[in-house]
Amino acid sequence: MASLKEMRNRIGSVKSTQKITKAIQMVAAAKLKRAQDQAMAARPYAERMAAVIANLAAGVSGDDAPRLLAGTGSQQKHLVIVATADKGLAGGFSTNIVRAARQRIRDLIAQGRDVRIIAVGRKSRDQLRRLFADRIIETFELSAQKTVGLPLAQPIADLIASEFEAGNADIVTLFYSRFQSVISQVPTARQLIPATVEGDAPPIELNGAVYEYEPSEEEILETLLPRNITTQILAALYENQAGFFGSQMGAMDAATRNAGELIDALTLQYNRSRQAQITTELIEIIAGAEAL
Repeated sequence: MASLKEMRNRIGSVKSTQKITKAIQMVAAAKLKRAQDQAMAARPYAERMAAVIANLAAGVSGDDAPRLLAGTGSQQKHLVIVATADKGLAGGFSTNIVRAARQRIRDLIAQGRDVRIIAVGRKSRDQLRRLFADRIIETFELSAQKTVGLPLAQPIADLIASEFEAGNADIVTLFYSRFQSVISQVPTARQLIPATVEGDAPPIELNGAVYEYEPSEEEILETLLPRNITTQILAALYENQAGFFGSQMGAMDAATRNAGELIDALTLQYNRSRQAQITTELIEIIAGAEAL
């Protein structure tokens, strides 16, 4: 059985841990509001971008369609971007994203597809490297930038575009976590190339009007589609950031409460042991006095 000194040291250690988890929880809560506002503000822009592309794509077909929209006509080469967090202490936030991506990668490999990976975030790199180290072509660390923004998203988009133009990718898919609430983040797969229109981004309603574009739809799409890749990546990074802070706040709140319960249990055990020791000493004193 542990001595009273060892029990006091353990209680002190748990109290110190509780202070740390409480501090991390408060910091995450303070950062969550701003991250959530950024994620919510990015959604309408990304959805409107997809709607404009859908409207333009309706008038383009066949050989005139840009390759970023029509694709290469093959599904052999896949480029998978897995975006997670750099840091931990956020429950299963990063693990859930990697698990979804890992399942897709395994399915593609089982089908005989050529799969290459871009890891965004240290957690993505560390977890995927165990199984697919030879397939990771580049890693981006979020801590390389002070804040999530265009300077972080643009290099990722440029690498995707260069890989596609070089013929190293037929289909490009982005895995990230879509923020729903503080307690709910949903791992999501979004196809970037060929460009697709999501269900929440319908084409613009023209009310029967006919538009003539200057320059042509093809030229506009050639300019707009690369920007769309950057926009979708930036929106995903904002979603990830909000989801990370929400998950971290929940995980640290649970850790703080668990530490409090452990402190109560250890304190009760300490008091009982101390009382038993005092009782034993009193019995020894009384027995010695009676022997005299």
